[in-house]
Amino acid sequence: MAGSRLPRQLFLQGVAAVFLFAFASLYTQIPGLYGTEGILPARRTLRPQGKGPWQQLWETPTLLWEAPRLGLDTAQGLELLSLLGTLLSLGALLLRQLRHPLVYLLLWAAYLSVCQVGQVFLYFQWDSLLLETGFLAVLVAPLRQPPHHKQQPQGGLAGASPHEGLPFWLVRWLLFRLMFASGVVKLTSRCPVWWGLTALTYHYETQCLPTPASWFAHHLPVWLHKLSVVATFLIEIAVPPLFFAPVRRLRLAAFYAQVLLQVLIIITGNYNFFNLLTLVLTTALLDDKHLAAESSNSRRKKTPASWPKALLALLALLLELTVYGLLAYGTVHYFGLEVDWEQYAVHSRTTFTFHQFSQWLKMVTLPTMWLGGASLAWEVLAAFWRWTQVRGWLRKLYTAVQLSVFGTATVAMFLVSLVPYSYMEPSTHGRLWTGAHHLFGAVEHLHLANSYGLFRRMTGLGGRPEVVLEGSYDGHHWTEIEFMYKPGNVSRPPPLVAPHQPRLDWQMWFAALGPHTHSPWFTSLVLCLLQGKEPVIRLIQNDVARYPFHKQPPTYVRAQRYKYWFSQPGEQGQWWRRQWVEEFFPPVSLGDPVLDRLLKQFDLQNKSPPRARSSSNTLTQALHWLREQLSPLEAPTLLWGLILAVGAIRVMQSLLGPRPSRSYSPPREEKHKPALKKDPGAAADQAAPAPNNCNSGSQTPRRKK
Repeated sequence: MAGSRLPRQLFLQGVAAVFLFAFASLYTQIPGLYGTEGILPARRTLRPQGKGPWQQLWETPTLLWEAPRLGLDTAQGLELLSLLGTLLSLGALLLRQLRHPLVYLLLWAAYLSVCQVGQVFLYFQWDSLLLETGFLAVLVAPLRQPPHHKQQPQGGLAGASPHEGLPFWLVRWLLFRLMFASGVVKLTSRCPVWWGLTALTYHYETQCLPTPASWFAHHLPVWLHKLSVVATFLIEIAVPPLFFAPVRRLRLAAFYAQVLLQVLIIITGNYNFFNLLTLVLTTALLDDKHLAAESSNSRRKKTPASWPKALLALLALLLELTVYGLLAYGTVHYFGLEVDWEQYAVHSRTTFTFHQFSQWLKMVTLPTMWLGGASLAWEVLAAFWRWTQVRGWLRKLYTAVQLSVFGTATVAMFLVSLVPYSYMEPSTHGRLWTGAHHLFGAVEHLHLANSYGLFRRMTGLGGRPEVVLEGSYDGHHWTEIEFMYKPGNVSRPPPLVAPHQPRLDWQMWFAALGPHTHSPWFTSLVLCLLQGKEPVIRLIQNDVARYPFHKQPPTYVRAQRYKYWFSQPGEQGQWWRRQWVEEFFPPVSLGDPVLDRLLKQFDLQNKSPPRARSSSNTLTQALHWLREQLSPLEAPTLLWGLILAVGAIRVMQSLLGPRPSRSYSPPREEKHKPALKKDPGAAADQAAPAPNNCNSGSQTPRRKK
């Protein structure tokens, strides 16, 4: 078995990077979304109910309950948590010593606290995925970092705890649940374009925030779009079981398939940190051997394999070829692939029915759980075997306690995750062990395990619906209010936004899919624009001077619904075409009965004005000063500045940091190895001090490793 020390470190760094993006992105939007002059002020969500502090904290787990003790309101508490989360994640990204369970616990608790008051703007699957991944990082992070210059040998036990691989297995299980469910729901939703394999002919145009590459992808041939949908089903449904394959080359093939899918999505869509987080999860499919963690000695040494090992290698190769053959045959058979040599195209169609797929799903959902359970049982047995190799009764006792605690936590997390995983197949969900349901119900509000299913249905089949806000001073001459990121001006190219998520722009996309009454927050947005609230205006245009009503708020505001399509090749200076559909929100002004009725209907009236807090508080002044310094920067600029700063620091660390010694003596090392093999007591005496005449010969290779 290849080790997983490097993949675990890569995973922890990746989680820290995603937390960095999430906290920094949210920080730039807090005043406009949750401030006292924001769209949905956060202070309305935290109202003491006369319960005890611990019960209150358990029912609504957020550290923001303590904000008043610091002299802060809820929005300022959000800013403080976001800043602390940004700094902590930056530290964990740069310093190995900060990749500690306590640091990741603080990051998870801070993001959970934010999500508790985030309301509709934080109701995204990737927010839940980040919380679940963040909690797994708490279990994966080592309690004690080994010295940087001491790397354990390939497959060795020196310096490693027997339990270390167990929590990391949960990352692989989470990746399986995410990908498999995302593929399955596309077919269980009965969406006609997924079944017709034409979903991608609409997706690039109708997704929330396209990139410039989306325009080019949209104009690819239809047969290539359909073949891409087939590849998506293959990668999301057929490949994920290979995550648990006993042959490492199959796992590596599954890894590269997932990476390919995520990179293509990143290129053609602005999905903030979601695809980066999915790439972080794929590190669970890697091992030290693949990441060149084995020493140069062991890489150079080629010893003839014994006949049992040669037989196992042959069987592994046959299994690998069989799997590839089955995948190829199943893809051709179930999607009717045919090569058209005359048109240089590959035609495809689904050859199975919804009923057949439902029966197949009912047949495989429970076995996939057993597959996960068997894989976990193997990991537990491997951890127990590693524990038996530990020498010294004190260390053996210490590692036994660690193995018991982390093993129990891993099994409990696996059982809890079975409940949301089974949502995709109702009959299997009803047959689950009741204890798993009870466990999940107890911790559901902590987001330790969640259900996933991305791109369930394709929207905008007749053109992407888009809401365009307009303002006027006289009610006759209207001026469009242009957003920074979402489509509006037909001649403006789609922007590159990731890893930032402009949460108002995302909700504007959802609002366009239905009437405005399905999005109550929209009425509050209209009110803020009529009142000229600067924090909200900065969500629309960070440079207030570019906002058409920056000198005086509009007297009237309304919203129109349009249909947008990508322009055709050859249309110079245009990225979009659009057509007016209907009025989305009626013209209103301050004091308008229609506006007042909607505010009352959605309970958006400001019944309790914010409490006046002393602005002389040092912490409040520091937060206000920092906000003034950073507010001129657009969020993508800030995030990419952080990325470049991290890259520069890492380069400096690699150039100026201590380097491990490269001197070793191969002949001397070869001379000592036979003696180690012949002496049965050598393994037991490794931890003891060696005599001087032996220590001088073995110390150099040990330093190199």
